[in-house]
Amino acid sequence: MKILLSIILSFFCWAAPLWAQTQEAAPEKETFTQTQSLLRQAAEAYFDGNPADALTKYIEISKDTQERDAFLNAAFIALEQGTPKQAVDIMTSAYILYPQDEDVLEFTAEAYLADGQYENAEKFFSLLSGGGERSEFILIQLARAQEGMGETKLAKRNLLRAAKGKNHTSLSNYLLGQVYEKEKDWKKAADAFGAAVDYDHQFTEARRHYANALEQNKQYDDAYRQYRMLRSASPGDPQANSALQRLRPKLTKTDKELSRDKERTTHTIVKPVVSLEGKLQQLRVALGTTAGGRPSPRKSVIFTPSHPFRITDKTTGKTLVMGQAKETWKAELKKGKAALVSPTGKRYVFSGAVVITPKSASSQEGPTILIEKVMSGAGMTWASVDDKEYRGQLEIIHDKKRNTLLPVNLVNIEEYLMGVMSSEMPSGFPMNALRAQAVLARTYALKHLGKHKAYGYDLCDTQNCQVYGGVNAESEPGNAAVESTMGQVLLYKGKPIEGVFSANAGGFTQSAKSAGWFQTPYLVPTSDYKDFDIDALQPYQFKALLQHPQEAYSRYDKHVSRAAYRWARVVEEENLRQIIKRQKKDIGPITAIIPQQRGRSGYVSRVLVKGTKGSVVLSKENVIRNNLAPGMLRSSYFIVVPNYEDRKLKNFLFYGGGWGHGVGFCQTGSAGRAEDGQEYPEILMHYFPGTELKDTREK
Repeated sequence: MKILLSIILSFFCWAAPLWAQTQEAAPEKETFTQTQSLLRQAAEAYFDGNPADALTKYIEISKDTQERDAFLNAAFIALEQGTPKQAVDIMTSAYILYPQDEDVLEFTAEAYLADGQYENAEKFFSLLSGGGERSEFILIQLARAQEGMGETKLAKRNLLRAAKGKNHTSLSNYLLGQVYEKEKDWKKAADAFGAAVDYDHQFTEARRHYANALEQNKQYDDAYRQYRMLRSASPGDPQANSALQRLRPKLTKTDKELSRDKERTTHTIVKPVVSLEGKLQQLRVALGTTAGGRPSPRKSVIFTPSHPFRITDKTTGKTLVMGQAKETWKAELKKGKAALVSPTGKRYVFSGAVVITPKSASSQEGPTILIEKVMSGAGMTWASVDDKEYRGQLEIIHDKKRNTLLPVNLVNIEEYLMGVMSSEMPSGFPMNALRAQAVLARTYALKHLGKHKAYGYDLCDTQNCQVYGGVNAESEPGNAAVESTMGQVLLYKGKPIEGVFSANAGGFTQSAKSAGWFQTPYLVPTSDYKDFDIDALQPYQFKALLQHPQEAYSRYDKHVSRAAYRWARVVEEENLRQIIKRQKKDIGPITAIIPQQRGRSGYVSRVLVKGTKGSVVLSKENVIRNNLAPGMLRSSYFIVVPNYEDRKLKNFLFYGGGWGHGVGFCQTGSAGRAEDGQEYPEILMHYFPGTELKDTREK
């Protein structure tokens, strides 16, 4: 300790003149109230999008009052703005004043690590007590410092210890996998990267390394499967496409055998939904659309109704043909002309659209239609092409403008919701969470009726609207939630609200305005933290919130990945450079990622990406998420840290929270609240203050 203190004191002697005043007689201390007022003013500047002004204010406060929080806030902003040397100066002074403070020790260690002073970083991380959940993170940071010092054995030992934890599993295993890569121990590298991917399937960079390790270990079938998931997440990925071509001659199984695509040959007996209170709204839902909800290219639609059916021409209303139960028919497009093809090969040419209507003889048994090869999860790693089953009717549109056939499910809103519930929320969640989700899904459908009217349908079946899987996605709890809330929607001033939701808000939802959408009175920040005073939050605390998980309703981890609450990503500079070049412009090698605007919920709404040839500014949460990582980041609630190797920028580490845009309803938070005994109306009112719950079925 004496040696370390000597190092710090000697460093302090030549630290920036900015801190010289801390060695002079301190001026009279301002009162606690005055100091708190100054801290609030500095925080206001930060949250108003003026981090440079906030940094100046915090520095002045730290000089005048030697207030601990002023040092921490100043160092946090300096690190965020890409000036680690300044952060080192700030925290060196703070350490002299608060040598036993755990936050001060950690920030000092982080500043040294960011500045590439690995020996000092290791010493300070070693001083931390590292109790409880905090120990995993400290072990990882120790390992990073030791790697920088060339102490690979020590780094590996600490990463192995960290990998046994449960909060930073993906990051510790990813870094461990990289150590094994350098040693060319491909078996252990594959195990480590595989563990990272198992914990967080959105960790695209880990999946890329996992695929490579499997290939190097001659596990070609498994490697092929991983590269295909990479291509699904990022169709233009040149590395994934090249690998797939390279591996095809080495496969022991066919493409079909290696796919996760599901075939169905039998129908499900479903119970029709009947409303005794009024007529149910009918919806037109396009099937197998692109990630943006647009029609996808399709030359044929193969379908099998469960019951006898009628095919009518939509334009004339005339019956074209009658079919028998479980007959498989095809609609096909050849040379610009559409036709129906019967099981015997007879053709029925049509123009415009046809409607297939199956009918059951029993009121207790609802008809369904099987459709072959429907795309699911377009643009995601879990994308697949499966046979799916749907309630209601099937309309097949001949879209002449796009030269495609478009299948559209005609279904009432309640039966539609049954196919949405388990696609959007785990069926194992508590019933009151499921009921809240059912109300929101119904509200969303009514609010956005006709969203894709230009393409000939109301809604799509992707995340662009709501994920709709038809009968395949139905579950008993999900159906019960729909039926027990039938007709109920959330209204604001008599109209359906924007019932938006995300998988996990990371502990704190953000306002619609902060996300770059629109300002509205009920889409405002709401907290899911149990023991954290959000009203008194200061900028530096985002580090602790994201790196040391706090207790929150949204930390609920039954039936859902823990990575939805807290996650990490490691994005290689070279990969980020190519993403920015492809999607924005060529700014050369990336030198910094600097958040310029962060809302009070912690979500970043404006980011400056600097390169050697220029820079770009990313605004709005979806733009930020889609441009800072292969595939996308889980959310825009993150802090980002540059990582250097041999003084050269190698990659960026993102420590993030939540999954999705973070506006409105937090699905995981609702599960935590329901488990805690809250009823679904109370849950909904928490996330959408000022709204009302009402049954709006037509009378």
